[in-house]
Amino acid sequence: MNKVIRSHLFTAERAWGALDITNMNGISMRLHWTDKPYKWHINDGEEVFAVMDGAVEMRYKEEGQEKAVLLHTGDIFYADIGTEHVAHPQGKARILVIEKEASI
Repeated sequence: MNKVIRSHLFTAERAWGALDITNMNGISMRLHWTDKPYKWHINDGEEVFAVMDGAVEMRYKEEGQEKAVLLHTGDIFYADIGTEHVAHPQGKARILVIEKEASI
C-alpha cells in the first residue's frame, strides 16, 4: 500500500512517540516526534537520523571525546555501529530514524 506522510503534521502523545512507516528486511523506518532529549545509548547496528522538521543537537562521542552538531530541517546524521549518542531537540522536532529492527 502506498502512503503519503506529511511529517510536519505528525505529533505524538509523548516525547519520542513514533509512527511506524515500514520495515524493510529487518530495517525499521519510523517518524518520531519529540520535545525532550532521548538518552545516551549505543545501537547494535547503524542508525540514520533525518531531521524532517525543527532542529536537533546531536551529541556523540568519538575516541572518548564528546562532540555536538546542530542539525536543521533536511540535515542527516549517520551513527556507525558502536557510536554512543543522544539527540537533544531544540523545541519540537520530527525525526525520521532508520535502524535495525528492535534497536534501542
